[in-house]
Amino acid sequence: MTTVASVAQKAMGAKEWSQLLLLGAIWGGSFFFARIAVAEIQPLVLVFFRVAIAAVALQLYLAIRGPSFRIAFSYLGAFFGLALLNNVIPFSLIFIGQTELGAGLASVLNATTPFWTLVIANFLTNDEKLTRNKLAGILLGIAGTAVMIGPSLLHAMGGPLWAKLALVGASLSYALALIFARRFRALPPPVVATGQMTASTVIMTPVVLLLHGPSGLFSASLPVWSAVLALALMSTAFAYILFFNLVAKAGATNASLVTLIVPVSATLLGAAFLDERMETLEMMGMMLIGFGLLTIDGRLLAGFRRKKAGNPSQFIHKC
Repeated sequence: MTTVASVAQKAMGAKEWSQLLLLGAIWGGSFFFARIAVAEIQPLVLVFFRVAIAAVALQLYLAIRGPSFRIAFSYLGAFFGLALLNNVIPFSLIFIGQTELGAGLASVLNATTPFWTLVIANFLTNDEKLTRNKLAGILLGIAGTAVMIGPSLLHAMGGPLWAKLALVGASLSYALALIFARRFRALPPPVVATGQMTASTVIMTPVVLLLHGPSGLFSASLPVWSAVLALALMSTAFAYILFFNLVAKAGATNASLVTLIVPVSATLLGAAFLDERMETLEMMGMMLIGFGLLTIDGRLLAGFRRKKAGNPSQFIHKC
């Protein structure tokens, strides 16, 4: 059984990169479902339904497929810490920040998550230290996200400082959650995902009842409920199993790279299914993000350096 503690600092293999890209595509699609749902459901109520439905689905999954959730009982307190860091705090800060900031600037600030994860992991862990490749690749990815947003980013830069700090705070919370998740070393990823969602539901239930009350919670239309189910089951329940599997196999820093892929997948899905036109800056930004991910992976650039270093000797030998 692969556990969170079994991770050592290493390059991701093809399987891990495939899972990272799949997770980015799934979370990119969550913007589409959320866009439909928030038309009729209040944001915090949507958060509640998202985590609650995901928690029920994951508990059913464990009941049918196993392992038993009983093995996680000794971690119940820690799950509330993970729920706060990975769901409740960042979701709340993002909603608060976006009352004053556009989605473009919010996505760029959210894309700083790998940077904060790398910095925090460098100080708090022994096996995920800062490397030049990772730092350069992450900075390229953040720059690529900014280029994708283009002129609208410059227009949005005038928002209040507190709103920007809220988005940065959300990224820091996600980074701390990734490091915190390493302590669940004795648990398989589906159990970690189930524990987090269950704890998030327990936290969000009194929040929603206090702020909105029970009346009208279930008044949304059928298409909106379809979007909520897709958001909860695909973009939350399944996505978090995949996410914690990545944390277990590839480490916190590598798993955090998904925040660089999400805006790319959201843009591509919008072009494919919503007839949204892709601009030149968006394609340039995607290329920068792709180059950043290749830089982090390191193998392509290492091969290029070996090839370049081999050319002079070949020339001398031929002469």
